[in-house]
Amino acid sequence: MIPCSSADPAVFRVVIPARYDSTRLPGKVLCPLAGRPMLQWVHQRASAAGAREVLIAADDERIAATARRFGAQVELTAREHASGSDRIAEVARRRQWASRDIVVNLQADEPLMRPVLITQVAELLAAHPRADIATLAAPLEAAGELHDPNVVKVVCALDGSALYFSRAAIPCERDAGESPGAGTARRHLGLYAYRVEALLRFTTLPPGPLEQHEKLEQLRALEHGLTIQVAEASARPGRDVNTPADVARASAELKSELAC
Repeated sequence: MIPCSSADPAVFRVVIPARYDSTRLPGKVLCPLAGRPMLQWVHQRASAAGAREVLIAADDERIAATARRFGAQVELTAREHASGSDRIAEVARRRQWASRDIVVNLQADEPLMRPVLITQVAELLAAHPRADIATLAAPLEAAGELHDPNVVKVVCALDGSALYFSRAAIPCERDAGESPGAGTARRHLGLYAYRVEALLRFTTLPPGPLEQHEKLEQLRALEHGLTIQVAEASARPGRDVNTPADVARASAELKSELAC
């Protein structure tokens, strides 16, 4: 993976797709963390990244009302969207954004996301005009993550373009003994920058067999020939929130941040 380098700051938007239903934590984007809704923390992260515009694409009036109370721009979108990308595409069409504009997809369960990473992924795409999508990766933080199917791994070509994403342990170093992939495996971060034209195309494509097998939406882009540029994250990424234990950990970390 190659670093991002761009002489001028990228011009980009951030859209935070937020749905109310969640399998493990219904309404989790409104869950209070250190005295604020999770969604407000995510919005603050996006607002600190230097974006031209930050919007929340909500599927429920409860989310929209909460977002308006803390001053966010909100677009109510269809409830039936299968993914956050589909929700953002609806907003892009409605607002008629230009085809080469850059939009960052920041997930609504990322209250610990570093603003510098949001900026980085947008600048990565701006610096690679032939790429359709950009994303980031980071070294694995624990040995067990290599074989954890909830930790998505990515392998790249020498120019930094993604070759494959998997829940499996990739790359497998045949001669590495007890630690296949040690030192070379990278964890994919669920943070994307799209050119609007690529986003609109991507969301009209049918899922391919690899996406259906791995349950990873980004594989659809690769299966249909879109280019995903990958760079090493310039800062240690925060964790997303999926379980009650994650809520407690994130709340404690945010309280510490407020106390500093």
